[in-house]
Amino acid sequence: MRRLDPQAVVRHLDRLYRAAWALCGSREDAEDLVQETVARVLARPRRLHGEEELGYLLGALRNTFLSSRRTASRRPQTVAPLEEVVAGDPRSGSQPEAAYEAHELFAAIARLPEEFRLALIAVDVAGLSYREAGRLLDAKEATITSRLHRARARVARDLAGEAPAPAAPPPGAPASDAPLPAAPPPGAPTSDAPGTNGPAAESALMEDR
Repeated sequence: MRRLDPQAVVRHLDRLYRAAWALCGSREDAEDLVQETVARVLARPRRLHGEEELGYLLGALRNTFLSSRRTASRRPQTVAPLEEVVAGDPRSGSQPEAAYEAHELFAAIARLPEEFRLALIAVDVAGLSYREAGRLLDAKEATITSRLHRARARVARDLAGEAPAPAAPPPGAPASDAPLPAAPPPGAPTSDAPGTNGPAAESALMEDR
């Protein structure tokens, strides 16, 4: 069992920030989340129980995010100016188009259901292997693969402006597009109205006799 090297926080700070941005959907909230996580991690020596440094730090980031979400209401998400996004995202360089795409991507990831979001962040944002992501999220590799596939598909649809796929109706529920019964033509007798047949008509004939 080894201790976490405090310098590991510095080495993985960029990945932690990207993961926090994807979790929060907001650059400002991501900065606050990373700062709080780093403060908690460095408050005392940490021991690694078989996991890698990045996996441990991502776990601490996730736990801090979940804790802060439970104990305090989140601030409204704000749209950061492109100049700030460029400064906060080294991949974008000085190109506003790349900054805008990164901003939209992280916002789309943040809108995912939690289990899909965490899987995508662990693998695609932080760069963990499927095995490491499974250990971090306490899930099988096959489960991570399935969640990741569905998360990527949802993000792609979101960025393309497509509506999410409708959920399947529960077993036994009537289909929403089932044809409605045809309305009777005008003047046609209803099933409970007296007509030329049935008990009511037969009774009328008897009275006439």
